[in-house]
Amino acid sequence: METVKNVLHKVHIDIGGENEAGAPPKEPSANELQELKDKYTKAKQEQVFAFYDELSTAEKATLYEQLSSIDPEYINEITDKALNPPKTQDADKEKPLEPLPDSATASILDSKAEDIESWYQKGLDLTAENKVGVVLMAGGQGTRLGSSAPKGCFNIGLPSEKSLFQIQAERIRKVQALAHKKAGHAADRKVVVPWYVMTSGPTRGPTEKYFQENNYFGLHKENVMIFEQGVLPCISNDGKILLESKGKVAVAPDGNGGIYQALVTSNVMGDMKKRGIEHIHAYCVDNCLVKVADPVFVGFAASKDVDIATKVVRKRNATESVGLILLKNGRPDVVEYSEIDKETAEAKDPKQPEILKFRAGNIVNHYYSFRFLESIPDWAHKLPHHVARKKIPYVDTEKGTTIKPEKPNGIKLEQFVFDCFPLLELKQFACMEVKREDEFSPLKNAKGTGEDDQDTSKKDIMDQGRRWVQAAGAVAESRGDEDGIEVSPLISYGGEGLEKLKGQTITAPAVLEKELA
Repeated sequence: METVKNVLHKVHIDIGGENEAGAPPKEPSANELQELKDKYTKAKQEQVFAFYDELSTAEKATLYEQLSSIDPEYINEITDKALNPPKTQDADKEKPLEPLPDSATASILDSKAEDIESWYQKGLDLTAENKVGVVLMAGGQGTRLGSSAPKGCFNIGLPSEKSLFQIQAERIRKVQALAHKKAGHAADRKVVVPWYVMTSGPTRGPTEKYFQENNYFGLHKENVMIFEQGVLPCISNDGKILLESKGKVAVAPDGNGGIYQALVTSNVMGDMKKRGIEHIHAYCVDNCLVKVADPVFVGFAASKDVDIATKVVRKRNATESVGLILLKNGRPDVVEYSEIDKETAEAKDPKQPEILKFRAGNIVNHYYSFRFLESIPDWAHKLPHHVARKKIPYVDTEKGTTIKPEKPNGIKLEQFVFDCFPLLELKQFACMEVKREDEFSPLKNAKGTGEDDQDTSKKDIMDQGRRWVQAAGAVAESRGDEDGIEVSPLISYGGEGLEKLKGQTITAPAVLEKELA
């Protein structure tokens, strides 16, 4: 595993201020400092040492340690490639975009009930054998939501006041219980779905504290592993590494595609191997409807014996700005909405003329086989980096003043989680279309926006609960404007187990939190 970590070292920069033993970093010797300066001068990035002589001993040591973890030549290389993407070989021979073939797809909307049930049972069986793990991408802060806390801590306004983290933790607890019951295990034989929570530099500490203060929401501490994605230096428009302060390089998380390097460098892969995990569900924290460790999805992917599977929702219309999962040059891929021309976006499915030909909207909800993730060191360093032009506060290395720009002055480099999809042959990839109202409601915007905000998140959970309750035979009455019902994940994972409500009248808004008598 150490060899693996060394392979990925270039693409995963740690910025901690302490060494492995927990001691403060020591100021480098004159020779060590000169050697590092020569390295940066050769890469024409010597400006990072502009204020070194002004720093305190502790600041010098910290800056030296941070700069030692960065390979400036490599940063130059990936920046150049991101700004000037190499043309693909045989670019003139590129095939037209095509939807994924039927052989690689399934849809909850029109699959046979017995197929869905078969996938569900297989997923529960694999869960009961402790072969399923979950990776959560939770690096974002709730800045757009008016909060500096990790987005997973956000309370979307449910009657229970549960945060996104708590909702998702309780779904894990419920799927463990469902699998345990199906397998008929004795009480002392535990079903465990380990939860690997990927944070970023700003969110790791607050996330760890939040989980500790809430006793891991009923999960066992040893089965929740919080780790951190890598960062990359921020670059000026003229290709220079920017300083955040006189003694610190400006850095930013390396995108959700950084998950692959982080899984290895954090030893998550080692933990999975030790536990015997074979099937991994990965998703983003901001989706309040996500079915964590979904047995149907896991069973579907395992039945097809693929290395990656992905959930999609049907595009609302031709102009919805969502990436599409499709076939590009014979390989599975994601193409952003902005890259698709109007004619392609509006094309209708020849078999079903009432729906779009390209409709598989990407929701960043994926399945991976463990065997595929084991191959990360073979390809992670080859994934492309993408440019995000941003307003990046920085220190002017000539004047020593801090500048807060009013327009984009630099770039952040990031990788996308789907950049590895084209590495696979079609037979190794599958796609499952799910119902948007049941599985996708992202929290992205400030309250009052009316789209993908906390009000729509709350409404989507409450509406789903009402549908479940009515499907179980209960009567839902409304009191006032709100007519939703919150059903705790501890009571029902996906609408099951509510039979005892048949014939009862429930006045909404309501919350069903306790086990049904």
